[in-house]
Amino acid sequence: MTATTARTVTTARRSPARIALYTLQVVLGLFLAVGSGLPKLFGEATAVQIFDQIGAGQWLRYLVGICEVAGGIGLLVPVVAGLAAACFVALMVGATVVQLTVVHAYWYTPVIIGVLMAVVAWARRAEIVALLRR
Repeated sequence: MTATTARTVTTARRSPARIALYTLQVVLGLFLAVGSGLPKLFGEATAVQIFDQIGAGQWLRYLVGICEVAGGIGLLVPVVAGLAAACFVALMVGATVVQLTVVHAYWYTPVIIGVLMAVVAWARRAEIVALLRR
């Protein structure tokens, strides 16, 4: 690799768009793992109440909590960040449907998170394909 090529690769890795993408992944990952997933796993009162209102049982709260913590950690791991984001898109579609049809509140939160996750998944689409080919 020549000095010019190495400099170009280093510059591409540090571009403002790349830094913004990593920042978005870290913020979303921490928010979903710590701010959303862990309260579900630890039985925070509001989470328990919402899943009671949904009517599917508390097992769903645990499942969603585990998915959010695992996905949040996945967003911090470069190899699986794109796949984690794509899985979160699906989770947020389900959350939006439940919020609109059962809970009737806060439907915009999963929509916003889902859109941001779609941006991450789109930006990481090459890594998703490479990961799925393994």
